[in-house]
Amino acid sequence: MKAISSDFAPPLKLISPFFNAGVTFYLFSMLALLFFKPSFAYEQMDVAGWVHLFLLGFVMMVIFGAMAQLIPVVLEAGHVVVDVYYVIFPLLLVGTSLMVFGFWLVPSILPYGGLLVLVAMMIFAVENVATLKKTSIRTLTIDAVAWSNGYLLLGILTGFAIALGLSGNLDINIPLMLKAHVYAVLGGYVVLTIIGLSLILIPMFSLAHGFEETAIHRAFKWVITGVAVVFVGALSSQEWLMYLGYAINTVGVLFYIWQIYIIAKLTVRKELDIWAKSMIFAFGTLILSLLLGLAYFVSGIESILHASVWFLLLGFISSMITGHLYKIVPFLVWFERFAPLVGKEKVPMLHEMYSKEGASMMFWFTAVGVMIAGLGLLFESDILFKAGGSFLFTGAIFLYITMRKMLAYGK
Repeated sequence: MKAISSDFAPPLKLISPFFNAGVTFYLFSMLALLFFKPSFAYEQMDVAGWVHLFLLGFVMMVIFGAMAQLIPVVLEAGHVVVDVYYVIFPLLLVGTSLMVFGFWLVPSILPYGGLLVLVAMMIFAVENVATLKKTSIRTLTIDAVAWSNGYLLLGILTGFAIALGLSGNLDINIPLMLKAHVYAVLGGYVVLTIIGLSLILIPMFSLAHGFEETAIHRAFKWVITGVAVVFVGALSSQEWLMYLGYAINTVGVLFYIWQIYIIAKLTVRKELDIWAKSMIFAFGTLILSLLLGLAYFVSGIESILHASVWFLLLGFISSMITGHLYKIVPFLVWFERFAPLVGKEKVPMLHEMYSKEGASMMFWFTAVGVMIAGLGLLFESDILFKAGGSFLFTGAIFLYITMRKMLAYGK
């Protein structure tokens, strides 16, 4: 594991709006679940609206904020133009809002929201690439950031084409373009970003050192190849090629899980804090998602696919993000507001900067909600799905409250 420095981190006022907006969008997306039924098709406009509310509003918003801080820290070089994040935030905020309203209410405004999101993500990707060129350091994390930004550009371009198609301004095969779009963004950007940052954050927070990295390097190569194969297969209408890509990605994810297992065996930290619980739940649901995905390809039952995607999004990706927020945010707040006071007066410890009870309530309500709602999707039970959604909404309230208090700590 490579040590990282905080000397190049941007100011908290640049990053905190991303986290504030992210947990707010998460709260809205969990509330919206209460109005959905467990049987659906991904082509439905209301479902597409929820997916974009969750992925753009929560996942992307938080990742952008985290990457604004982590990229220069890992590279040991400042951003080329750090102030562009003051532009990226409102573009992503307004663009996401317009897209969700477009999917839910007025399809004609979809291209406008899509254009704002496109501009925000292009600025983000270009600035990241320019920052990457400032350093000669070559690590898997840096390679993952570079590849993920390339897939992000492909994802947003196909997404903008879909928005034009839905509004009637472009004649395209929307189902195939949708598959290419989802895989480029979810598999290409989100999963590669998680793989890259895992090599830094998980060993750092678990205090694991001296581990073999072969598995994660293989995971990285298999995933970038698999996403490319699926993307080409979707655009060329070659279903066999897409299935090959799915298989390649599965192998990549299994190598990633194996790497995390290697790290977990070497961990020094034994305390099951909110981060550790979130990581255990995240990887447990990732394995469950893979098993359900394999079951879907054998059976062809649509509800099994829905449950598989659910555990990937709400179990793995969401838990990875929320768990790390309880580590990253207290550090950022402490570094800006209390680091200058070290040696002059008493300063708080990082674990004192958030409510352990509130974090625990967030975790248990969320974990129970994910499992119950997942069963609701699997068996297409409206009662189970609504019950799970209620637990998730309650957990989202605790996340929102604890995150706001963390960001305001010491003001």
